[in-house]
Amino acid sequence: MSRGPDALALLERRLRNAAEAAGVAIDVRDSHAIPWASATFNGARHRLTIASEEAGFDAWLAGLPEADLPLRGHLVADLAVTGRESLADQQVATIEVLTVEER
Repeated sequence: MSRGPDALALLERRLRNAAEAAGVAIDVRDSHAIPWASATFNGARHRLTIASEEAGFDAWLAGLPEADLPLRGHLVADLAVTGRESLADQQVATIEVLTVEER
């Protein structure tokens, strides 16, 4: 059971801030999380769809799996860009993130 801040909301905010710091404006079009638990850990698997019209979006996405994305009360255990497509003048990406609650 989660006792801390919502990891999905924190993750969305952190991604927006990281993109802004790189000079890239992003739009989080869709996001959801599926909670999971094991005998020793609680966490969630997140899937986000983000879009941007910025030229630097590709470079920002390329570095995202290795980026430091601290989330208060949670650890980012894995992050992968799992899908990409071009729609008119926007690039759209799907990101999957695994978070674990800190104890």
